Amino acid sequence: MSTVMTTVARERFLSDVHVGVLSVAAADDGHAGGTLAVPIWYDFTPARGVWVITSHVSPKGKALAATGRFALVVQDEQTPYRYVSVEGPVTEVRDVDLEADLLPMAVRYFGHELGTHYAEQWAKADTGVDRVYTMRPQHWATADMTSTFAALRGNG
Repeated sequence: MSTVMTTVARERFLSDVHVGVLSVAAADDGHAGGTLAVPIWYDFTPARGVWVITSHVSPKGKALAATGRFALVVQDEQTPYRYVSVEGPVTEVRDVDLEADLLPMAVRYFGHELGTHYAEQWAKADTGVDRVYTMRPQHWATADMTSTFAALRGNG
């Protein structure tokens, strides 16, 4: 049996480094409709919300512009299983700033050395199409299987 995470636990989990799965209603641009669900880097703070970086001309960017909201799911694939899912409106869209946005995101996922190199390469190839999309979570779903796995092991 899973338990729902507390506000502090869910925010801490979402703040940790995971690859998220962004889900958004597909834009009606001549392609098949439905829902677009793709892996993505993200970051989160309780004060700001969730933010992702993607091209505004990509399927993700077009869908975000068309719908103005998205969902993000992050999970632990190791036992004990845990996940956090958030959904809400896009509250800000702006051009990516290398120092304020891209570099910290790259370092978050790659570490300092590789993240810095990634950001330098991105800056050289910058096409001006990448945007930061910030979402304010309105709906949360969480699960934490820690107590279940402890009970199964006889530690509960």
